[in-house]
Amino acid sequence: MQKKSIVLAAVAMFSLAGCLEGDTERGVAGAAGGLAASQVLGTDPTGTAIAGAAIGVLCDDAGINGCR
Repeated sequence: MQKKSIVLAAVAMFSLAGCLEGDTERGVAGAAGGLAASQVLGTDPTGTAIAGAAIGVLCDDAGINGCR
């Protein structure tokens, strides 16, 4: 049950990242989502947070419609 709520929180964080205005806001939301995902996946929290931040910052540059 605990893992299910962490997964749902991470999904919500990543989906809300598209609603944010600037790269900094999306980067912070992506880092938070990456940190939550690291708890579920059992991966390194620092590396996963950095990957989440990079995805948040670069999602609009990649042409993803939810990030504009």
